[in-house]
Amino acid sequence: ESLGGGRIPSNCIVDASAATMARAAQKKPKTKVSKGKKKIDKKNTAGTKAKSGGKRKEDGLGSATARSKNASRFSAFLPTGGFSLGLGSLAKSKVNKSVLDYENYHKYENGKSVNQTKAKKKYTDMVNKYYDLATSFYEYAWGDCFHFAHRLKGETLRESIKRHEHFLASKFTSGLPKPKHGGKGARPRVLDVGCGIGGPAREISSFCGVDVTGLNNNAYQVDRARDITQKKRDAAKAAIAGAPPAVLGNCEFVKGDFMKMPFPDNHFDAAYAIEATCHAPKAEDIYKEMLRVVKPGGRVAIYEWCLTDKYDPKNESHKLFKHQIEIGNGLPDIRTTKQCKDAMAKAGWQVVEDIDLASCSPVPWYEPLYPTQGYFSSLEALSSIKSSPIGAKVTHGFCWLLESLRLAPKGTTRVSSVLQQGAIGLIDGGKIDAFTPMYLLVGRKPTSAAKKK
Repeated sequence: ESLGGGRIPSNCIVDASAATMARAAQKKPKTKVSKGKKKIDKKNTAGTKAKSGGKRKEDGLGSATARSKNASRFSAFLPTGGFSLGLGSLAKSKVNKSVLDYENYHKYENGKSVNQTKAKKKYTDMVNKYYDLATSFYEYAWGDCFHFAHRLKGETLRESIKRHEHFLASKFTSGLPKPKHGGKGARPRVLDVGCGIGGPAREISSFCGVDVTGLNNNAYQVDRARDITQKKRDAAKAAIAGAPPAVLGNCEFVKGDFMKMPFPDNHFDAAYAIEATCHAPKAEDIYKEMLRVVKPGGRVAIYEWCLTDKYDPKNESHKLFKHQIEIGNGLPDIRTTKQCKDAMAKAGWQVVEDIDLASCSPVPWYEPLYPTQGYFSSLEALSSIKSSPIGAKVTHGFCWLLESLRLAPKGTTRVSSVLQQGAIGLIDGGKIDAFTPMYLLVGRKPTSAAKKK
């Protein structure tokens, strides 16, 4: 999820391996590197990736061929991504094994997740498997923005999602210095950590006038982000003759591990993450990596998924909803709000602000999953039926039918069951205020002068 403005380049994928080696080369003590070398050569790395077919170890059972076919033929009318196709980067024959492997990461016995250590150690494989399996379902039910929102009464879900993104952007764009890179007309560079298929990034770029780079380790989501962004850009250009870049925005998407970001030190003016860093095996480590790539004085703003102080680790029902959220959303372990705040400070950020926005939301954040006033209370409630329990059951039955007719890959119904578990856990945790998907953390990177003090 990332965009920005200035010029209108073609979308591109950057392979993390090439960029990481470039960064490593910069750190060799006796090697002089020109300023130009510090820039990521998107054109060359994208070409290298295309020739190699895009196959990487952490991509699990996926392949570039299946990914390209599934991404190009996605249909909003089918949660499975299209008739007789696979899911994400997975060919039809790989789906069932992938979902079984994924479920094994979240094996739950006697009130305990027995493979949690394995899930943390192999987080790239676990999270990639999850998003290969789940992204088509997400896009089917949620569109291009896969996140919850603080919501006002009388506000539609779509309106609340946009306002939620604008509010987050206000936390890191305030006081951004004039860019020293790119010359006249250059705009601040912002990093979107865990960008999904680009929804929030496209909005933040055009709304705030910043260049956003989206980082994502799932190749299928990067492909979808590229396709959607290009179509939106073409439509905007066609609708507004001679539209300036400031209107259209500017975006690029980088494939890479956010625990080992393929960017130089002090590269971005700011960074943000929307319900993404919860996938990290250790909060302090992801916050440290974000600190490294942001310039001194720059800010980071994050919406975290957290357990609140109402969570009781000894309560069996609490442990169950925690497990359901983890397996249904690709999380290695859910942290508490205190753990996340402490981790940000330990990572080196100056914590500027923290607040649980769920605690002051007039409309419950889980309303899209569970309409509190009933499904027929309003057109808005009815429009959310796809993501509701009733909608989930209909989708599940539809998946079973397609799978039985061999029009959907074997394992599709299991994927639907996994996602239903996640929804049940989110609703149960939300009802008792023991879980929040919108714990806001805002940090500022100290300047060298501040460090000396």
